Amino acid sequence: MVALSAVSIYGDVPSKDLPIKENQAWKPVGVRGVLARSIAELLAVYREEHSVEFTALALANVYGDRQRADGGVVGAFGHALAQREAPVLNGDGRQTRDFLYIDDAVDALVRAATRGSGLVVNVGTGVATSVSDVWWQMAGPDGLAPLTGQRGRSDVPRFALSPTRARIQLAWAPWTELSVGLRALGRGPR
Repeated sequence: MVALSAVSIYGDVPSKDLPIKENQAWKPVGVRGVLARSIAELLAVYREEHSVEFTALALANVYGDRQRADGGVVGAFGHALAQREAPVLNGDGRQTRDFLYIDDAVDALVRAATRGSGLVVNVGTGVATSVSDVWWQMAGPDGLAPLTGQRGRSDVPRFALSPTRARIQLAWAPWTELSVGLRALGRGPR
């Protein structure tokens, strides 16, 4: 069984502890983080009692083609560009995320179906990129300046996920650099 976890399971991790490894203490933030922790704990108990294998993947910010405007940072920015509007950032734009191209994420999901038994495995690039940097990569130098908004209560200010366990347990590594993935969407640096 493959389950999806959430980065918010780790909570607000200090910059010195990035990229986040799976042995990082769980300090979930918000409903999504608490739910991710609960699912991982329930799966571990179910595995122990019923010998059902699982792998829980904590995915970075997945982006890709046909992403909805409300489906993440890249989707929202793509929508703003299509509408010729300035995006509203949740915060000041300095918050960082680990951006993972959809093809890389799907490859990890397929591999997890037969590997990584009983583990939470981070699936990310290990690279923290500011939300503001992503906007400027997509909009180019002539893009509208983004507006700053209120940071969400359950938003973590920074994260990047170490792909080390995924390399070992899933024989997986990300191959799409952010600039290449954005370019594939027609939104990246030329």
